[in-house]
Amino acid sequence: MALPGFRKRRSANAANADGSAKGGASANNDAIIKQLTKTRRNAALVSSFCYLLAFVFLVLVEIGNTKGTKVLGDIYFFKLDLANIIPQSVPSLSLMNSIARTLGLHDFYQVGLWNFCEGYDDEGITYCSTPTNLWWFNPVEILKNELFAGASIPLPNQVNEILNYLHLASNIMFGFFLASTILDFLMIFIAPVVLYSRWWSMPVGIMSFINFILALVAAAIGTAMSLIFKYALTSQSDLNIQVETGTKMLAFSWIAVGFTFLSFIIHSGLCCCCTSRRDVRTGRKGSQSMPAGSMEEKSKTGSKLPSFGRDSTKS
Repeated sequence: MALPGFRKRRSANAANADGSAKGGASANNDAIIKQLTKTRRNAALVSSFCYLLAFVFLVLVEIGNTKGTKVLGDIYFFKLDLANIIPQSVPSLSLMNSIARTLGLHDFYQVGLWNFCEGYDDEGITYCSTPTNLWWFNPVEILKNELFAGASIPLPNQVNEILNYLHLASNIMFGFFLASTILDFLMIFIAPVVLYSRWWSMPVGIMSFINFILALVAAAIGTAMSLIFKYALTSQSDLNIQVETGTKMLAFSWIAVGFTFLSFIIHSGLCCCCTSRRDVRTGRKGSQSMPAGSMEEKSKTGSKLPSFGRDSTKS
């Protein structure tokens, strides 16, 4: 009767030893996996941080010029200065400009992504239009609405010809900036997925490339639109309109492009480089490093169980 009981106790002890051995081996394997995938994990975290920075700068682009505050009021694509709209050759220049103000014209108009703001040099921004989806800046319509009835300012045909292109470009820029902002926010949380498998690097890399193209095209359109307006209006000496490009708005947009490009480069590299968790577990990579610890544990636990069973049978 003692023999069966002895065999049961030995079997229970063997099970406990096997469980503890497996637990130790599993913990050791997890530590090895973390060590082998450290580079990939760091790269994924860097890409998430880049997406976060790009998102912050794109948010500044989105909310720029929406209010006449000191911070947001200084973020615009370009600014039309009409304070000296009467040409220098006209006598009594100061008197004529004061008359132009009484006709309804403001000293400056500045353009953002959602609206425009207007104001006077001595008062600052006095009014900002309501932010509107797919808004675009139409200087002809705005100036006509600003002037009192019966007053008008002749605009050259060169300005009128670019309005249709400006409308289309503004809508594309608006949509691309908004889409890139949303994608940047989502990619902050999606990017770490590439740590688990190399297969995730391909779709994530495609999303990163699309995000980069959206930000690049939007920033390029905003820059080109500002420069075209500056060239088209300042080249007309009869209008005497000065155009100032918004360095802050353009800088924020191109900084966001830079961070999205860096994230795209990281994800492109992760498609073929850096060991993932799946690579380690399937033995495709890191097989020489991982079994050195895990196989040793398996051999120890595996040799004890058969010998212990045989010894209990002999006894």
